[in-house]
Amino acid sequence: MRNRSLSELILVGLMLAIGYVLHQVTPGFIGGMKPDLLLSMLFISLLMFRNARLGVVAGLAAGILSALATTFPGGQFPNVIDKLVTTLLVLALIQVLGKVNDKILAVIVGLVGTVISGSVFLGSALVLSGLPAPFSALFTAVVLPAAAINGVTVGVLYPIVAQSRRLVAPGAVGDSSSSD
Repeated sequence: MRNRSLSELILVGLMLAIGYVLHQVTPGFIGGMKPDLLLSMLFISLLMFRNARLGVVAGLAAGILSALATTFPGGQFPNVIDKLVTTLLVLALIQVLGKVNDKILAVIVGLVGTVISGSVFLGSALVLSGLPAPFSALFTAVVLPAAAINGVTVGVLYPIVAQSRRLVAPGAVGDSSSSD
């Protein structure tokens, strides 16, 4: 059991590292905001393990990594807040839609999770440091396209990652007994 938890944590760390690199090389646009591809890797991790404790750790780590890579003025704290809130809400969404086909669930999580993340990020940034452009402009120009990108990204990558994990550790992905 302990080795399984460690291997899950290592895999989540690897996924977040890949997401961090993607986040770091993605250029910022409109007000320094950019699509958060680290979020895609967080969602894939949440879909793979469906474990609340591991999810919260992953969400906090993703928030810190996003804060390090942000080009948004004053976006450090909003990134941490948004990843933690998004993680909890996406875990709830996965729980509610648990019987939906995994490929469809992956697309839904990518789309809805990114809209949640973007809304929480912009809302917390508005309160904490202000926005460099109107909320509606940032939401329309950055969050909605990022939701489409993340919906496709999670929808394509999750089945690939899940299948490759099944090949390496049979029975590991989709094992609902690891849920909290």
